[in-house]
Amino acid sequence: MEPSNFYYTIAKEGISEYKDRGSRFIAYAYPVKSLDEIKQHIAHLKKEHPKAVHHCFAWRLGLGNLQFRQSDDGEPSGSAGRPILGQIDSRQLTNVLVVVVRYFGGTLLGVPGLIQAYKSSAAFALQTTPIIKKDVTTQLQLQFDYTKMDQVMHLMKQYDAQIIKKDAQLFFNLLVEVSIQRKENLMYQLRDLPFVEVQEMN
Repeated sequence: MEPSNFYYTIAKEGISEYKDRGSRFIAYAYPVKSLDEIKQHIAHLKKEHPKAVHHCFAWRLGLGNLQFRQSDDGEPSGSAGRPILGQIDSRQLTNVLVVVVRYFGGTLLGVPGLIQAYKSSAAFALQTTPIIKKDVTTQLQLQFDYTKMDQVMHLMKQYDAQIIKKDAQLFFNLLVEVSIQRKENLMYQLRDLPFVEVQEMN
């Protein structure tokens, strides 16, 4: 199967609240790019909701649906993390984390009730934020003489390449991110410039 040039994720954080027989389920959906970001969001919510009895979550990262995790955080097995992940997957999203914080209301909901609660909470949170289509990108490392600055920057603008990091020493070093659809043409044009070195990073 040909790799896709784009993927779907959420545009911004989404929050929703669901109630069932006294229990409160507060769901948070986040666009994420790394495991570190995921860990930070979960740690932040545990600090923000220290009295909650459960912090259940699911996430999916990257392309090809290979990187994912789900956690029931003490709820019966399969009653929380799996339905949350199911809502992410039903929308064909990636680079998304959904955490559902539960405050127990005193009445047991049973496994079917929990599945419904976590599924609905995740669905509502994902419905509060737009789904966006994003290009798959790659990073290029550029090294060039200062005299080529204007020409290089012109190409960055032309190909909508984002500057991630810059370092000015004897030569100018740039780490840039560009759509894989535009990468080959950009690299060709950069290599056509004298005193410009280009290396693909990933």
